[in-house]
Parts: sequence; C-alpha cells; structure tokens
Amino acid sequence: MAEKQKTIENAISVTGKGLHTGQDGTMTFYPAPAGHGIKFRRSDLKKKPIINTNIENVVGTARGTTIGENGANVFTIEHVLAAFRGLGVDNVLIDLDMEEIPIKDGSSSFFIQAIKDAGIVELEKERDFIVIDEVIEYEVPDKKIKIRIEPSDKFEIEVAIDYKSKVLGAQKASISSMDQFSDEISKCRTFVFLHELEFLLSNNLIKGGDLASAIVFVNRKVPQEELDRLAAVFNKPSVKVKKEGILNNLELHFPNEPARHKLLDLIGDLGLLGKPIKGKVTAERPGHHSNVEFAKIIKQHLIKKEAMLKEPPFDIYAEPLLDVIQIQKILPHRSPFLLVDKVLEMSDNHIIAIKSVTMNEPFFTGHFPDEPIMPGVLQVEAMAQAGGIFVLHQVPDPEFYSTYFLKINDVRFRGKVVPGDMLVFSIELISPIRRGICQMRGKAYVGDKVVMDGELTAQIVKNK
Repeated sequence: MAEKQKTIENAISVTGKGLHTGQDGTMTFYPAPAGHGIKFRRSDLKKKPIINTNIENVVGTARGTTIGENGANVFTIEHVLAAFRGLGVDNVLIDLDMEEIPIKDGSSSFFIQAIKDAGIVELEKERDFIVIDEVIEYEVPDKKIKIRIEPSDKFEIEVAIDYKSKVLGAQKASISSMDQFSDEISKCRTFVFLHELEFLLSNNLIKGGDLASAIVFVNRKVPQEELDRLAAVFNKPSVKVKKEGILNNLELHFPNEPARHKLLDLIGDLGLLGKPIKGKVTAERPGHHSNVEFAKIIKQHLIKKEAMLKEPPFDIYAEPLLDVIQIQKILPHRSPFLLVDKVLEMSDNHIIAIKSVTMNEPFFTGHFPDEPIMPGVLQVEAMAQAGGIFVLHQVPDPEFYSTYFLKINDVRFRGKVVPGDMLVFSIELISPIRRGICQMRGKAYVGDKVVMDGELTAQIVKNK
C-alpha cells in the first residue's frame, strides 16, 4: 500500500537560544500542504524570506549545517530536520524570529516532542521516495571518512566513529527502520572534547553554549582551577571529571551516545535532499561537510538518472499536467506566437512539453509553401518557451516573473518538422539554479527520432 505524505495538525512553538549566535527566540511549526516540503521563514526580517531545505542551499558546515537563500541564512538546521524525517513528516513551514535553530539539549528530543504534541496527519498525495538503484560512495582517505549507500527496500543506516581517544573509543550505532528514531536516536546529544570547547569559548564561537547542551569528553588531566573557571563561565557551582572521562554535567543515555548522535546528524543532513530515502547507508567518521558532499553526489546521480529516463516513447495522449489555458497563465505569449500546447511532466529537474504542428500554422504560408517545413528558429523558440515554463515553475507566484534567454548554444537540426508532426520537448537541468540563472539541455523528438537539440541559459526576472 502506497504511503501518504504527512504534515502536522496544529501549529506549535519551541523557544530557546542558538548555540553559536546566542540569540534567544521562537521557532514555530505550521502545517503545510502536500508537495510543500520543509521550508524556513525568517519572520524577523523585513521581507520574511523563505529558505528552502535544498542541498544546493548549504552555505556552511562548520560546527553545524547552515543554509541560505533570498539573502537570509538559517544556522544549525540538522537536528530539527532529523526530527521531521524521523517522524515521517514531509511538509511544514518553520517560522523563525532569529537566525539559528534553538539548540535546547543538543539533540532532537525537544523537536520530536513538539511534533508529537502538534499531531501528525496524512495528506491525500502519495509520498515520493529517493530510490537508490546502485552503490554510491564518497571517500576522503586521508581523514578516514567513507560514506556509502546501496539499494534497499527501506531506509537503514549504520555509523562508525573512531577519534583515537581513550575516553571515547571506537563506537558504532545503527537503525534498521525510522520507527526506531524517536526512542533510540532522537535524545542523543552532540559531543565535544574539552580542548575543542576551550577553543570555541576563547574565540566567542558558542555564544549560546551551555554544559546542558553537549557531552564534554576530557582526554587529558585538567587542574581543578581550570574546571572551576569553566564552571564559572557556564554559571555552574562546580564541574568535575567523572571516571568515564566526561564532565559531570550530565549522564549518558547510551554507552554509544556519540555514535548515535552522528547518526542523527547524518539523517538531518540527508534531509536536505527533500525526500525520504530507500537505501542502506554506512558511514565511517561522518561530519557535516562530508554529509553534505555525499548528499550532493546522490542529487547529481538522481538528476542523471531522471534525465536518462526522459526519452521516447512518450504518452502524448496522457492527461496533461498543464493545458494551453493553464500555460497562458504562466507565459506572456499568445497566438500565433504561443508555441507550447501541453505539458506532460514537470519536476524540479525536467519538463516534457508538446507542440502540435498543423497545416494551419501561419508561418507555413510563406516558409516553403509548396513543401511546408517548420522553421528551425521557431523550433528553438518553442523549446525556449517550454524551458520558460520549467524555469517559472521554480518560483512562487510565477505570473509575477518573466524568463529571458541569455544564451542558446550547440543547436543542431537533425530532421524536418512538417504538418501533422507532434513535436515533443524533453528538457533537463544541467546544473542547479543559482542567482536566478538556469542552464538547461533539451531535445526535440518526432516519434522516436531527435529532430533538434541544444543548450539554453535563461534568467528569471521579476516583472516591474
């Protein structure tokens, strides 16, 4: 039975302080419709910009994952994304009146409880999964980092860490189902070595730090006066080193809590792919930078895979995603210059569109009237219009934007297009859209034959 997308039933808020910025603020989760995904809104800024949870929006991975879009950033997003992925929530708007997610206790447990208190409801639309069909790997040999994913009919994940430390030691953690996340992973807190903590404090990099939000491992002998100074910084009566080699600020939930937290982080960072995964992940010494680089490799694999599938045969008689009336609400063109009749498919990476070529086309009266052939320049224009629909699909309120083509490269005409032909355009992204610039590769088919192909570069511009 197909799984349905989910959102939360009611809005709910979590307050707290950001670990790195030290800002106090409120984060509110709001229900969202199917297909919305997980998005952040910076309500503290004038234009309340939206930041999409997209792997291409990552702008930093130092001590946490930061994403940015529309002139705004959100810091330390991994713990809250892990909570939503762990409970199978696909669609939510996260409103923030600060630039960082509250750190709370350094885990996902507060977010898990908030989501459960808000309630989880099913939506009508089915969930779309990232299905891994071959082994994908990322490796940094000199740092002994290796992350791998292989096919599986469910999401499984195993993490191993070894920092060559006597007090921490080599550890492993794993789950074979996301049903285990809430009880076995979500409460596991971030950790830090004492020497790292001292560096962060001396460089004012954890303005919102608290000994209750991290496990602190001590891998050297520390004089009591140094511990007393640390206690004063964090407003604690005293701090001691327990026999396990950790500060006495807290008790471990599990002997392998650090490895479980690394597993939590990896789930949160992979959440930037935007869809749940069916595949088995194994990771050695993962961190935010490697997690993000690995996710980018998966994304590129998916783009190539999707592009490979968009070849004939096309079901040209299928119910269109957009008909000509709907297309006119997106494009500014009108007859006789509207050259796209239907859109069959559209995703974040591709579009399939149709132009029906008839004897009534006005250009046939003057272009080789005794042997009607669709002008090549109009084939390119029709492909550009299909690309324009695709580009405008990427922005909210597309009726307020236009696309202007900056370059058309490597166009080749491979066959005649004549009255009665059904011209099918298959267009895909070459690279992620950045600063409103979109690079696409397209092919035009008549039946199973390519009649034209080329590359298009367009820019999204807001109408004045």
